[in-house]
Amino acid sequence: MQFRTDLAIEAREIAGENTGGVEFKRYSENGLEISRLIVKNQKARQALGKEIGTYITIELPSLTDNFTETDKRLETVGNEIKRLLPVNGLVLVAGLGNMEITPDSLGPKTSSRVLATRHISGEIARSTGLDRLRPVAVMQTGVTGQTGIETGEYILSIVRRIRPTAVVAIDALASRRPERLGCTLQISDTGISPGAGVGNHRTKITKETVGVPVIAIGVPTVVDAQTLAIDILGSDCNRKTQKMLMPQGRQLVVIPREIDLLTERASRLIAFALNGALQNEFDLPDLISLM
Repeated sequence: MQFRTDLAIEAREIAGENTGGVEFKRYSENGLEISRLIVKNQKARQALGKEIGTYITIELPSLTDNFTETDKRLETVGNEIKRLLPVNGLVLVAGLGNMEITPDSLGPKTSSRVLATRHISGEIARSTGLDRLRPVAVMQTGVTGQTGIETGEYILSIVRRIRPTAVVAIDALASRRPERLGCTLQISDTGISPGAGVGNHRTKITKETVGVPVIAIGVPTVVDAQTLAIDILGSDCNRKTQKMLMPQGRQLVVIPREIDLLTERASRLIAFALNGALQNEFDLPDLISLM
């Protein structure tokens, strides 16, 4: 039985900290612990089960603790996102997930707060002082069970139509440890596999599949029950225990009791930080006033 996690930092813990082909660095900024992990070759890719590229992990105070919109954390997260974005050009922000299921609602909640600006142009933009806004388009993909359309197909069709320079995909993640739920933010330039953390594999959304760079942003909101049991019990987690955690073949996940508050505040943090990263010619308070 394998540990199931979307976090590259946890994949490194499982594979071993001395895994070759992995560059790892930790540093602090504005009181936040940040890890930058780079998967450099195919050997490291196979060992970690993560695509070649850069993974930034930011360890946050619990998102169930309040933060203000001008908190320094937003500036720090925004700067990390900005490092992976193209300097210029239209960006498509896609909120992945299902608004009706709270642990999976991070993507749509976040995208609803991202400032869409692609339509603001011409004389209206100049007369209102908004001609310095970077063009941004925003979409909520829903899930295949709601739309009958694969998320990757949906995003690809929009990319072909509006031709952005990059896609930012926002989705809830899975962790192997409960203490990382709502306390960890991952940013990567390797794209995303919707639903992979809970075993629901869909078409990957990557530069290879959609034709432009894909920056993935997420916060873990669930822990797979079997992964948690193995993490706690180790070799004592026998086949009978694993079977009990999959009643009638159904997969169980564990979520925090305060999941509503967690997803609400995580979506605010990501949206405000992303707006700051995309619209770096405007101060964060000015951007908040436009939202």
